[in-house]
Amino acid sequence: MQRNLETLDRHSVAAVDLGSNSFHMIVARARSGDVLVLDRLREMVQLAAGLDSSRRLSRDAQLRALDCLRRFGQRVMYMAPQRVRAVGTNTFRSAHDAQEFLIQAEAALGHPIETISGIEEARLIYQGVVHGLASPAGRKLVVDIGGGSTELIAGESFDAVRMESLYLGCVSMSRTYFNDGEITSRRWKRAELAAHQEFESVQAGYRDFAWEAALGASGTVRAIQAVVRNAGWSRDGITPEALRRLRDAILKTGTTRKLRFNGLRAARRRVFPGGLVVLMAAFDSLGIEHMRSADGALREGLLYDLMGRIREEDVRGQTVDSLSERYHVDRPQAERIRTTALDFLEQTAQGWELDGREARLMVSWAAQLHEIGLDIAHHHYHKHGEYIIAQSDLLGFSREEQKLLATLVRAHRRKFPVSVFKGLPAQQILSAERLAILLRLSAMLHRSRVSVPMPEPRLRAEEKRVTLEFPAGWLQRHPLTGADLDEETAYLRSGGYTLRCS
Repeated sequence: MQRNLETLDRHSVAAVDLGSNSFHMIVARARSGDVLVLDRLREMVQLAAGLDSSRRLSRDAQLRALDCLRRFGQRVMYMAPQRVRAVGTNTFRSAHDAQEFLIQAEAALGHPIETISGIEEARLIYQGVVHGLASPAGRKLVVDIGGGSTELIAGESFDAVRMESLYLGCVSMSRTYFNDGEITSRRWKRAELAAHQEFESVQAGYRDFAWEAALGASGTVRAIQAVVRNAGWSRDGITPEALRRLRDAILKTGTTRKLRFNGLRAARRRVFPGGLVVLMAAFDSLGIEHMRSADGALREGLLYDLMGRIREEDVRGQTVDSLSERYHVDRPQAERIRTTALDFLEQTAQGWELDGREARLMVSWAAQLHEIGLDIAHHHYHKHGEYIIAQSDLLGFSREEQKLLATLVRAHRRKFPVSVFKGLPAQQILSAERLAILLRLSAMLHRSRVSVPMPEPRLRAEEKRVTLEFPAGWLQRHPLTGADLDEETAYLRSGGYTLRCS
C-alpha cells in the first residue's frame, strides 16, 4: 500500500522481533530520556517448528508468519520508514530459503527486515533487560532461551562484557527429543546431555565473571517462573530445587498433551519441556542458584538501539572506530578519502537517488575501513578487508549491513567485482555499485597519501553515466592521475558504467 507522506506518524518508533518461537512488536514514543510504550503485540508463530530436515521453511510456517506480519504491518503502516526496525533471529539465520521468504515477509510488514547475528542478538537482549531494571548497577548474567538459540550475556551496568549464542532453544530441543509429545526418562537424559555439551565450551568464562544477579529474558523463563510460583515450589524467582520438582512433574505426566500447570498457556505446552531442559543445563553449567524473570528483552533493546540511531548515538560507529584501531588504519588517509567520498555523495545524491542517512554512513564507514586488509598483506588487501568485515562480530550491524560494508571495501579498487555485487539482495545492488564508485574515485584521487591542496572536481552521475570534471589544465599537469582515470574507465566499463573525465 502506498504511504501518504503527509499522514506518516513521525513521532513514534516501533521495534519488531521476529523470533524462532514468537513474533513481538512494541510501539513507543520518547519521553524525557525514557520511552512511553503505546502498544505491544505478540503472536506465537513457532517459525522454527516449520524447518524441515533440509532446513527449509514449510509452507504452513510461512503462512503463519506472513499472516502475523500483515497484522503487525497494519499497526506500523503510517510510521516513517526510518522509525521502524524489524529483525529476524536464529531461524532467519539458519533457514536455507530465508532470502526468498524475506521478500514476502517485507512485503507483508511493509518495512525492511534485517537478519542479525547471535552476538548482536545477545547485545540487544542485554540492553533491553538493563533498561528495564530499576537499578542497572552491578554485575549481571542474562540468559535468553529462544526458539532456536540461547543467548548468554555477562555484563556490568549498561555494558555487555561477554556474549555467546548457543545453538539450542525451546523449539529445537522439543522437536529433537519430544517431537511426538511423549516424555520419558531416557529421552530426557539424552536431551540433558546434549544441552550440557553445548554449554561446556563457554561455562568457565561465565562462572569466572562473578555476577551478582541472574536474569531470564524469554517467554520460557517467564512461563517456568509462573509455574513454579503457582505450584508453591518457589516464592521468589526460580531455584534449582524448583526446577527439579517441575522436571519430575513433567516426567510423571509423560506427554505434552496432558501438561496442565497453572501459569502455562496451552500454546506453549509443546515447547515447554525443551525450554526446561535448556534452563536446567544453564543452571547446572553456569552455577546459577537463583534467577528472576526480566521485563525487558530483544524488542526493548532494539527499541532503545533505534532511538539511539535517531539521536545520532549509533553503536555501529563505535564498532567501526574499534575495528580501525585494531587493524592499525592510517587515519589521516582514511579521513581524506571519507571527506571526498561524502562530497561526491552530496553531488550525486539526487541523480543517483542516494540521499539518506544510511547511504552517508555506509560510504563513510567503508572509507574508514577500506585499508584494514593491509594488516594482513598488501597483495589483495581489499579482499582481506572484505573477509575481515564479513566474518567479524560487528556489534550494531545486521547481516545485511555487514555484507554491504564488506562488499564496498572489496570493490574500492582493482576490477569492478560484478559477481560480488550479485551476492547482495536484489534491491540493494544498484545503490551498492554507485556507493562503490564514489569510494573508488575518492581512493584513486588520494593515491599519493599526502595532505596537499586538491582541486574540487565536479562529479555528475545519471543512470550508468559518470562525468568527472577538473579545473582547466589540472589533468594535464597531473599525468599520473590521468593514467589512473584511464584505468578506472576500463574497470567501470566491465560493470556497464561509462566514466568521462575532463
